[in-house]
Amino acid sequence: MFIRSLRNAAHTRRYSIASTESGWEVREEQDSLVVRRVAYRDWHRVERARRSIVHELHALQEAGWTLE
Repeated sequence: MFIRSLRNAAHTRRYSIASTESGWEVREEQDSLVVRRVAYRDWHRVERARRSIVHELHALQEAGWTLE
């Protein structure tokens, strides 16, 4: 399981990767609204999605967002 949450003023972003019965679910939430939800069966696609999330996390932190 992978979960990261960031906050900037009153805004939050949450990224998660969770295993499911048929594979993995990758989710992105902004202020409690799900803006992306993808189901994968191939672990390599999950790894690519995670790398993309980590890259976005770093960019947001450089822009002033903080990890919760």
